[in-house]
Amino acid sequence: MTVAVKPSESSLNVKKRNNHYSLQDFFKPNFESGVIEDWNGLRNVLTSEDFIIGLQEGLEEEVGEASAAVMYTIGCEWGRKDAEFFTQWFERDFGRGIRQTNLPFLLETWWWPFTSQGWGRWKMDMSDRKQGFMFISIFDSAVARTLGDVGKPVCHLYAGLFSGFFTYLVKKELDCIEIQCYSMGENYCKFLLGGKNRIDAAAFWLNEGGTSRDIEKRLRNGELLE
Repeated sequence: MTVAVKPSESSLNVKKRNNHYSLQDFFKPNFESGVIEDWNGLRNVLTSEDFIIGLQEGLEEEVGEASAAVMYTIGCEWGRKDAEFFTQWFERDFGRGIRQTNLPFLLETWWWPFTSQGWGRWKMDMSDRKQGFMFISIFDSAVARTLGDVGKPVCHLYAGLFSGFFTYLVKKELDCIEIQCYSMGENYCKFLLGGKNRIDAAAFWLNEGGTSRDIEKRLRNGELLE
């Protein structure tokens, strides 16, 4: 989990390498101050699986079923803040704006620090982008891997993160829902990103017992709730 702080002077220097995954390159621990910064100047906080379990159980105890909405809201704010910071360091490191960049390259550049920080690998399916929605797959979700098979979607923080980031990126309100989760016995987690009408439809079909494959098929056929 990361918290955006003012970058150090060293992190403001123009870098010769980008999108690297070396542990020694990415993390810059300062043992005297007890602070760990990453390549982009963000302060990192190392957490254990017990922290994730405690956060989830604590929220459920305090607000019950509303814990999912709380985690989603936190993720949305995180996504918007991270998008602002990403725009700054991308333009600094690559010398061009995010609007002048190939979209797949832009998105991979955004996500690779999350992979380095332990949030999992991802795969974007943008084949339906012109229809107004996309699918995102997360492999080895930090949340789902920790909570295990609980029989329901648990990666609400990720869904909020995607909503917040892409809303900032396209300057249009986008929602996100997890339609397949490792914590439901699946091999990986899958999210639907799109407008509210499509997310509402997906949520309804999911509650009615629909699978991610069912939802994909219905959306691609143009089905929505009446």
